[in-house]
Amino acid sequence: MRQVINFNAKWAFSKEATSVPTEVSSKWNFVNLPHCWNAIDGQDGGNDYYRGTAYYAKALDKMDLPVADRYYLELRGANSSADVYVNGKHLAHHDGGYSTWRVDITDALERENLFVVAVDNAANDKVYPQVADFTFYGGLYRDVNIIAVSESHFDLDYFGGPGIKVTPAVNGANADVEIEVFVTNRKDDHTFVYTVKDAEGNVVANVTSDDNVANITIENVHLWHGKKDPYLYTAEVLLVEGTEVLDNVSTRFGCRTFEIHPDNGFILNGEEYPLRGVSRHQDRWGLGNALLPEHHEEDIDFILEVGCTTIRLAHYQHDQYFYDLCDEKGLVIWAEIPYISQHMPTGRENTISQMKELIVQNYNHPSIVVWGLSNEITMKGDSDPDLLENHNILNDLCHEMDATRLTTIAAVSPCPIDSPYIQIPDVVSYNHYFGWYGGDTTMNGPWFDKFHETHPNIPIGCSEYGCEALNWHTSKPIQGDYTEEYQAFYHEELIKQLFTRKYMWATHVWNMFDFGADARSEGGENGQNHKGLMTFDRKYKKDSFYAYKAWLSDEPFVHLCGKRYVDRVEEVTKVTVYSNQPEVELFVNGKSLGKKTSPEHFFYFDVPNEGESTLVAVAGDLKDESTIRKVEEFNDAYRLKEKNAILNWFDITEPEGYFSLNDKIGDIMKNPQGQALFGGLLAQLMPKNEDGKVEAMGFEMNDAMMSMMGGFTVLRLSGMIGTMGVNLTKEQLLDLNAKLNQIPKA
Repeated sequence: MRQVINFNAKWAFSKEATSVPTEVSSKWNFVNLPHCWNAIDGQDGGNDYYRGTAYYAKALDKMDLPVADRYYLELRGANSSADVYVNGKHLAHHDGGYSTWRVDITDALERENLFVVAVDNAANDKVYPQVADFTFYGGLYRDVNIIAVSESHFDLDYFGGPGIKVTPAVNGANADVEIEVFVTNRKDDHTFVYTVKDAEGNVVANVTSDDNVANITIENVHLWHGKKDPYLYTAEVLLVEGTEVLDNVSTRFGCRTFEIHPDNGFILNGEEYPLRGVSRHQDRWGLGNALLPEHHEEDIDFILEVGCTTIRLAHYQHDQYFYDLCDEKGLVIWAEIPYISQHMPTGRENTISQMKELIVQNYNHPSIVVWGLSNEITMKGDSDPDLLENHNILNDLCHEMDATRLTTIAAVSPCPIDSPYIQIPDVVSYNHYFGWYGGDTTMNGPWFDKFHETHPNIPIGCSEYGCEALNWHTSKPIQGDYTEEYQAFYHEELIKQLFTRKYMWATHVWNMFDFGADARSEGGENGQNHKGLMTFDRKYKKDSFYAYKAWLSDEPFVHLCGKRYVDRVEEVTKVTVYSNQPEVELFVNGKSLGKKTSPEHFFYFDVPNEGESTLVAVAGDLKDESTIRKVEEFNDAYRLKEKNAILNWFDITEPEGYFSLNDKIGDIMKNPQGQALFGGLLAQLMPKNEDGKVEAMGFEMNDAMMSMMGGFTVLRLSGMIGTMGVNLTKEQLLDLNAKLNQIPKA
């Protein structure tokens, strides 16, 4: 019988070492796994976090291991490439930082042993990801184990898989279940004992066979039906020689059917089951990717509180424990590899190996319904023959390895809807940020209607949408102001547009939680992407969190928005309440302002603002309370001041009826004088790639990008092109503003 020995404790760690050590140095730091070396510098901004090789070393007396024929070192996450050495001998190299892999260490073991793992997250042109809006944390950030097995054992070598593959097929009231196992060093007299148990532990089937494939029928099968009924069976297989059990393996599985229909969306077990949810990055404030089980549990509890039915697990393979939780809780999952942002011709083999690992390691999870081929990969264009061939290879590979699931992509917004890239996967989703990165919120629904009209047979979804919010506040939210109020407005609009379009097979908010992106310098807090419905530390639920809860959750609640926005200058202020209850009443200092109903779950009240007022929102037996206070001058603590910014929006003169840096580029370009002034400046400033084509924010310029840029104010664009090395001085910006101030809007 196999034994799994946790190998997390007391590793010596060094980023300064330049070669594989021959002993554990007392000068190194000692860490317990999981460990991430960019937990601080990967979250503080500046894009200067350590990317290179670091070493982990650990001594082991073989006498501390159980007696066994073979020993494997199992690494569940080493980002992004790693080499394993035992007693100075190089045993294995692995590329890909998010999956499980194993090394047979048997022949290298002596009585006293030194294990060294060299982990490398340095930039290269072969291993994905290399270009993306998140931190590529280095480290041994998941569990490391030693697995002790007999000479004959269930496979531990093939792409980190579990050695067992379960394929259920629902057939009327029953399910036909194929259980296949993979064995290393099997002998002729070995047999298999297959057992299937229900969720209560009762034996449903028990079969002894000489074959490594068993077909079992579950009569009156209990279906896995998402959150409504996430029922799981367990398959256990023993490898037997005579009366001795040599090895054992088990996995949970679920029986379900699903369809993704171009008009009716996602269908689970014959019933329409709308997929409305969020995307998730795995990292945490102060931890990076080095999460413990309780962190995964907390994340999924928050996602369930919102009422989500689906999660897009971006942009890489997540921890097996999290997939297990998704199975248990009934969340429908999009799983993907980190083939992201920019295609690398030298990275094809890595996309193939990472996809094989993703499918082999996760095949048995009933929660997963689609394999994601890539994300925003056409930033440099969609017509590269090598890029298209790479996607066709991956698409065919997915179908060859798994005939039960579909493939998908997350297409970047400027990607043309007639692109050949769009035709490759089974279903498509787009990442759209109209209302944040250009355009405005009203553009979202009509864009999807246009796609649906153009491609009536291609299921379409929205794989990313969102906007950033920090602890900034205003009563007049505008696009790009990073206030909690604008984020709430944005999501109110997107909920109404996306959730009411039945044909959309899935929608995923970007993102459930703020996350580390060390290259970012936006919103006044560098090193993070702040599009989350919750803060990076999981301590604060932004108002937009409750907008989704109002639409998706059955848990009765009422929420008063703007609790962090106390000081207000206006005589009458707008107060928003979110609730999934049919009616809300608002009291101000005990006086009712009346009751309101809203089929959209968003309730708006005009509240007199005098002195200090206690607000109480009441929905049935539910209450929520907040405070507002009348002030004469706007509280400057609520106003974003960009770090390192030359100008902030409130520093700019805006003569009534004339343009300024705070106006949108699209509006300026519609004016002949504005176009003459700004058009030439834009062409002069925008960087060009090696082919001489203009680029903006990493994208090759096309009509869609020009349309998107039209939604930016001039000031916001000036800050964003700063990330591309184009820096305008304060004097240049003020001079441009003065010239814009001379151009009438009429």
